[in-house]
Amino acid sequence: MLATIATLRAKEGSEADFLAVAQELAAAVNANEPGCLSYEIFQGEDPQTFVFLERYEDEAATEAHRNSEHFKTIGARMGPFMAGRPDLQRLSPA
Repeated sequence: MLATIATLRAKEGSEADFLAVAQELAAAVNANEPGCLSYEIFQGEDPQTFVFLERYEDEAATEAHRNSEHFKTIGARMGPFMAGRPDLQRLSPA
């Protein structure tokens, strides 16, 4: 199993718009990616911070996620609401 923690910041005042698109992406990932074990979004104490917790069966499932049409199209729609690039941390079991 592999995991990713992606921390993203929404532009001030764009939190609701960002979250709506992010939730659409999460629904598409959970419905269409059998190698994705879980894909969840959390909002931080700072309302502009969103943390995506992602778990995948293996590297192939991670690559399938990154190359999926829904990730590319829905993910691109989050861009205008984001304040900078995501901070990604990839994890493997200890």
